Amino acid sequence: MKTIKTLRTLLLLAFFIGFTSCSSDDDGNAPRLDIETVTVSNLFAPQTGGQGQPVGGEFTRFNFSTGMQTTSTTDWDIAFRGTTIAVNGGTATGSVDEPERNGNAAAVIVDGTLAGVNSVDGLTFLQDGTEGFAIPSGSDNGWFNYNFMTNVVSKIPGKVLVFRTRDGRFAKVEIISYYQGAPANPDGFNDTPRYYTFDYVYNPNEGETTFE
Repeated sequence: MKTIKTLRTLLLLAFFIGFTSCSSDDDGNAPRLDIETVTVSNLFAPQTGGQGQPVGGEFTRFNFSTGMQTTSTTDWDIAFRGTTIAVNGGTATGSVDEPERNGNAAAVIVDGTLAGVNSVDGLTFLQDGTEGFAIPSGSDNGWFNYNFMTNVVSKIPGKVLVFRTRDGRFAKVEIISYYQGAPANPDGFNDTPRYYTFDYVYNPNEGETTFE
């Protein structure tokens, strides 16, 4: 009788040990990552030249997944120089000192509010190329207006910049200010320009096309 009980105990023990180590417990589904809402303040985007002179200088590269500026030549999604915004996708535009594209990033400008843009479905994304930047440069062409009387660069209200990142995720951006400290009413002759403050929402989940 003791032998039978001992055998049963050993069998049960072996069963439970095997059960706890069974790989079938893990269904292989990674947990869904949270949508991220981030404010970036005073991202410096210097340039050389301007005011009728050839524009140059290295672009300031930015990574949506880290929420930070990066010096990496590959792990960047968008890049800033003055009022120009490049994406890590497409080909060179012919501008001086522009970064090499090695990702699949793209962009589109949408009329609306940051809260109101909830999906990228149906949007037509563009990449940089010989015809210009995906986010058009120049006053009243893309995200900003320049008033030569006041020397102020201001965002065009109701413009949301939507990006496909270098690795196929999505982010939406609302530029708040082009001046250091994000003054509500910038003084074009005294406030320091080329400092971006912007809000963005980023979906880190591969294959998802919404921001909800």
